Amino acid sequence: MIALNARTAPKAVAPEKIIQFGEGNFLRAFVDWIIWNMNKRTTFNASVVVVQPIERGMVDWLNGQDGLYHVNLQGRLDGQPVNTLDRIDVISRALNPYSQNAAFMALADQPDIRFVISNTTEAGIAFDPSCKLSDAPASSYPGKLTQLLYRRFQTFKGNPKKGLIIMPCELIFLNGHHLKECIYQYIDLWRDDLGKDYERFRTWFTKYCYVCATLVDRIVPGFPRKDIAKIQKQTGYADNLVVQAEAFHLWVIERPENMTCAQLRREFPAEKAGLHVLVAESEKPYHERKVTLLNGPHTVLSPVAYLSGVDIVRDACNHPVIGKFIRKVQYDELMQTLNLPMAELQQFAADVLERFNNPYVDHQVTSIMLNSFPKFATRDLPGLKVYLERKGTLPQGLVLGLAAIVTYYKGGTRADGAPIQPNDDAAIMQQLTDLWATDDLAQIARGVLAMQEVWNEDLNLIPGLTDLLTADLQSIQDKGMLETVKTIV
Repeated sequence: MIALNARTAPKAVAPEKIIQFGEGNFLRAFVDWIIWNMNKRTTFNASVVVVQPIERGMVDWLNGQDGLYHVNLQGRLDGQPVNTLDRIDVISRALNPYSQNAAFMALADQPDIRFVISNTTEAGIAFDPSCKLSDAPASSYPGKLTQLLYRRFQTFKGNPKKGLIIMPCELIFLNGHHLKECIYQYIDLWRDDLGKDYERFRTWFTKYCYVCATLVDRIVPGFPRKDIAKIQKQTGYADNLVVQAEAFHLWVIERPENMTCAQLRREFPAEKAGLHVLVAESEKPYHERKVTLLNGPHTVLSPVAYLSGVDIVRDACNHPVIGKFIRKVQYDELMQTLNLPMAELQQFAADVLERFNNPYVDHQVTSIMLNSFPKFATRDLPGLKVYLERKGTLPQGLVLGLAAIVTYYKGGTRADGAPIQPNDDAAIMQQLTDLWATDDLAQIARGVLAMQEVWNEDLNLIPGLTDLLTADLQSIQDKGMLETVKTIV
């Protein structure tokens, strides 16, 4: 088996335009794969310098393979199974700022650098007041970035054309807004150290740096332990950095307030490359779309499928009854609560169903059942309320999904003897145990809807909800889950 590096495999050479904080599976299978496609299909012609955001990481592995690795995409696209294997060559080098701080800071001096992209986990975008401008480097990611920005401001004497476009990929809503606020906090914290540069640097950052909020969406299982021998045989290389991901991808980039969508599309031509990258006025509706049309159906299909004897998400999608339930919840109920163009929503929903129907992944419905009540509260309850407001009736599928969760939390075994093992906050679990001990379905329904610690309100006040939930619980007890589903589809 041949070692994978620039001596044994061809590697493109392009100007370093992107600083990437993070070397993990997600960025390599998502962002770097997107850059690779942009380089192939447009004149973008960029390479990526990877910066390890914490002291211990994978930069030595990356440098050992000269930034080369393979991405294996699996799933369905446009109804067809996909199983591709591509060698990604956009990473020029990788740096550890804790042992190579001079090289890290020198990135600010490179005139071609234009973008900063990051995924430092949800906890990475945080302000640490103990960071100093003189630290080598600052411990937090926003601190390191502020140090880099100030060095660039100094090197290019506040040149308006040398500001950076910053696109965080951390999985928090309005990630760019939070990162921008952290940078302002560091500029203000280091005011004395910045001295006479303080006002000018703050103004340069405000006017000539562009911080975008983004939404990223691709499931990345990571290193394919089960398939690695087959993949290495197929490629002919001993690649230790193979990363496996689903075929679907989506990146929504909210334009910064000081740049138009058209300007950002010209600078970052991912849409021109035919990629599913959307430059938008606001990330919010797309965030709501994902939570509502992907996470929302996931939350209710899981207990309904499991209590009907179906264990795998893919099998639930293809089931003659449960499949109709999923589509009812997604298309007829939750989709009606969103404010994006219907054609766009329908396409996204179709993409979600393809992802659920991934032939390469046996996704257990029980793996989705963890903390089902809080999930229903954030993913499905808002849609239930909007649907009632717009339609004047309760969404039958969502309410039945809640009844299935309540029934699942009773525990015990299902009809075929498979265990029912709910897993949630201990206080919630105890409340459900106490409610089911009453053996009074109306009392159980009222008690669940009154759980303030879950809903932050009394849901018994929603007209008709208590009675419909009670009726659904009764039907599940009398007829079973599957026969109950048949009554609404």
